[in-house]
Amino acid sequence: MQKKNKVLLSAVPIAACVAALGAGAPAAHAASGTTYRATLAAVPLNTPSGAASGTITVTLNGNQATISEHVSGLATKLPTDKKTLDALGIPAAFAGAPFPHVQHIHGPDAALGAGGAGTCPTSAADSNHDGLITTGEAGDNYGPILSTLSTAPGGTGDEKSADATNVKIAPGGGSFTYNRTITLSSASQAAITSGKAVIVVHGLNPANAPKASLTVPNDVGLTLPGASKPVAAIATSPALCGVLQASQMSTMPGGGVNTGFASTKSTTNTTAMAGGAAAIALGGAGVVLMRRRKHTTV
Repeated sequence: MQKKNKVLLSAVPIAACVAALGAGAPAAHAASGTTYRATLAAVPLNTPSGAASGTITVTLNGNQATISEHVSGLATKLPTDKKTLDALGIPAAFAGAPFPHVQHIHGPDAALGAGGAGTCPTSAADSNHDGLITTGEAGDNYGPILSTLSTAPGGTGDEKSADATNVKIAPGGGSFTYNRTITLSSASQAAITSGKAVIVVHGLNPANAPKASLTVPNDVGLTLPGASKPVAAIATSPALCGVLQASQMSTMPGGGVNTGFASTKSTTNTTAMAGGAAAIALGGAGVVLMRRRKHTTV
């Protein structure tokens, strides 16, 4: 496990969004709150450019964040072949389940003494040059987990919650739409308003992920319940990343938002899971990714 493993999982790029909205433009303030947007782009090495993408809009009213997100092109389902599951450290109980994509708001956290550049990782983050950017290697870019974007009821985004690594309540499937309102931690609010909040979606697609992700153990120290060894890095490495930037829009784009369960709509593309590569993944329901307490990761 690397020294940089103080932050595991997550991030989201926004270069395209900034260009469209105008970098440095003043934030829009209205009764409905201040709106921030990010374009979720492929993390270099981990996800081929253009293979997966997403967009996210966050409207902030005090500690309440109304979120609207759509993601597509990710891993769809966990493998079903027992040999493959064993090789990847995934218990048979999770075979064929929707591939869970744990996602978070990352950023610096003064209370934890943890920094974060407020950026998405580039290929330079691959410090051991194995063609894969792990959660630990990307930690210096986006920092620790500040809030979790899960489907759990209640709408809380506590960075200290076990929900941060609970794949049972993570959005799942190759494509999903996520609409909800959550309560943010003070660290998340500070990161967003300072322009250092990074959205990260984890879990690589076996059909196009780096070979190392299928053989290298995750650097979060995660072993799924019922497994005899750590799950492969493909399950925890960052797939999409984007930096939230202030938008001139002050309202959420169309579509309702609720304050209870997140609305997630998954689209499965089994052809993308072809071959042995189709093997991998975080065990879906009931699996809780154990994260390090010293510095939040994943």
